[in-house]
Amino acid sequence: MSENKGLLKEIAEYKWKFTMTPARKVLLLLAGLGVVCMLYRLATGLGTSTNLSDKWPWGLWIGFDVLTGVALAGGGYGTAIIVHVLHRNKYHAIARSAMLTSLLGYLLVMAGLFMDIGQWFNFWRPFVSWGHSSVLFEVFWCVSCYTTVQVLEFGEIVTEKVGTKYHEAFKKALPVLMIIGIVFPTLHQSSLGALYLIMVDKLYPLWWSPYIGLLFLMSSFFVGPAMICVETALAGKAFNHEVPIPVLRGLVRISGVFMVLYLGLKLYDLANRGVFNLMFEGNLEGNLFLLEIILGIIIPIIIAFSGMSNTRRGLVTFGVLVSGGLIFNRMNVVFTGMSAAIGGWYFPSIMEWSVSIGLVAIGCLVYCFIVENFNILEHGEHKVIA
Repeated sequence: MSENKGLLKEIAEYKWKFTMTPARKVLLLLAGLGVVCMLYRLATGLGTSTNLSDKWPWGLWIGFDVLTGVALAGGGYGTAIIVHVLHRNKYHAIARSAMLTSLLGYLLVMAGLFMDIGQWFNFWRPFVSWGHSSVLFEVFWCVSCYTTVQVLEFGEIVTEKVGTKYHEAFKKALPVLMIIGIVFPTLHQSSLGALYLIMVDKLYPLWWSPYIGLLFLMSSFFVGPAMICVETALAGKAFNHEVPIPVLRGLVRISGVFMVLYLGLKLYDLANRGVFNLMFEGNLEGNLFLLEIILGIIIPIIIAFSGMSNTRRGLVTFGVLVSGGLIFNRMNVVFTGMSAAIGGWYFPSIMEWSVSIGLVAIGCLVYCFIVENFNILEHGEHKVIA
């Protein structure tokens, strides 16, 4: 008890910083609106706050907040593999920021998943009801465990300033946590794709694949460096801090290699199943698939292995295209690819949009607070300019 009091006293005495800027005021407004909508949804149920139905039970919160959010948060385990397993020490400059982005991403995924549970007060049941044959059960446990591991990993950073007497313990535990933290994402990233294996007669053939689990896993890995490019660009403007171009270029080229493998597997799979020509049918599905592949894969590959990756603008363009392409892919799988089989269309309600935007705003605000108060970016103190 005395140790807890000492820790609470240390936290209270620490001089916390949070610079208020116009951009952060807007984020606070969006976050506040999102919280209000979340409370309303929990109080009244899904029917009054969403456009979900028995026909369309999975909407924006699953498609974007969960399936897309988990993939975009994959930069943490990808960077851990590169830095701590392959020992590419030059990437240490982005390791902590990637881990923070990943941690916040997974916490927001958990929040989005919680919002989508019909009877949210039963959220604890998968902890005691063991559905061994359910892919969703495996996803639930892996995401929960990985998020817990990331929180423990982050303890090594927190205890540099708060609870310093625990720092050595967290530091010693970090290698084990890193190993566990690399294993879990490879399971649930692929399992999220494997959910659609049973949709062979419902998901449009351009997106359904016997390799869909592997494709989801590969895309979660190569989108990590893309998100790092976007995040470091925003952090550079907000905190007057820039990661060296050679570091980002190296990450982008690693990403590019996996994108080439992804594209090769995708094209082979389409040809092997005899559906390659569907992308040239001129229908909505074919056109959106071509857009996804060209903008999200082919153009970024060109950028990665050309002189464009030697410029900060080229790196940011790569990051935006790859991240946008992955979002587009997940939205196509959840909505476009299923619309013909399910019938009709689903469009999120204002409250669904408000919750999703609010969660992103909360994540941005927490990121800013942590960067201002802990050693996330290199070179110590940072001037907040946005």
